[in-house]
Amino acid sequence: MAGYAFKRVLVGVFSVFVLASAAFFLTRLMPGSPFETGNSLPLVQAEIEREYGLDKPLPEQYLQYLSNLLHGDLGISYKKPGVAVVDVISRAFPVTCKIGGLAVLCSLAAGTALGIWQAVTKKAAVYNGILFVTILGSGVLNFVWGSLFVWLFGVKWKLLPVVGADVWQGFLLPVATMAIYPTCVVTRLTRNGFKREMGEDYVVLARAKGLGKTRVLGVHVFKNACLPVLRYMGPAAAFLLTGSFVVESIFTIPGLGREFVNSIANRDYTLILGLTVFMGTIVIGLNLLTDLLCAWLSPATRAGMTGAGK
Repeated sequence: MAGYAFKRVLVGVFSVFVLASAAFFLTRLMPGSPFETGNSLPLVQAEIEREYGLDKPLPEQYLQYLSNLLHGDLGISYKKPGVAVVDVISRAFPVTCKIGGLAVLCSLAAGTALGIWQAVTKKAAVYNGILFVTILGSGVLNFVWGSLFVWLFGVKWKLLPVVGADVWQGFLLPVATMAIYPTCVVTRLTRNGFKREMGEDYVVLARAKGLGKTRVLGVHVFKNACLPVLRYMGPAAAFLLTGSFVVESIFTIPGLGREFVNSIANRDYTLILGLTVFMGTIVIGLNLLTDLLCAWLSPATRAGMTGAGK
């Protein structure tokens, strides 16, 4: 397990390096200059670029960028003079993290409960009702749900705030919007996992020994049935925690998603790079954590990932 974990960590570190390098060169391929405006003089623009080191050869800029990155320095925003990228992230990420974290917990709890209910129920109406809800929820895009919630709860009924997240009520609609799709996926994965595991020999043997259905499901089936859910929740949690650009735009939430969109529109190289590396590191880290957790819970999974233990 230790050797496998070490290899996965090395792969994760290399992935972050590749991401940072790709982001650097792609931003430099963007047309125009971040300091180009309609009324700027060429000499003034060239002087500003020299001050930020953009006049240096590209390889030199790249090496300087990597050196700063290794020291935790993400630079200063080009469009917000004097504001460090780290400060932008430290201000925006807590908001995104709260909404994303709540969406993860809600989708995991609701999806698991619905999936188990659908797997064990003998009522066709319940099974088909949950199936219809999951198909509808996964088939409609989140910006449609967000717009519908804004109109319904904010405009028509005036029950909840639809702008910002200054009070706890402001979190309800963004969290619900972000949680709908992963809830439907978790429901489907849990249902399929439980139905598959309930037909295995060890479940039949446990029931033959006189163990109650609740104990069999909760102790024996749950662990194996939820492994697909765990694998899915890694990338899903990473996506939710790094922010949904559409949802943050709909509800005017000052999170990472909105900052990222604005940085691209403004050609703010340092902010684009900083946000890309930060969010990419979270995505890679959560996927790595999920991978290691799955391997720890299931030796068979670890053996399959490593080529049957070779």
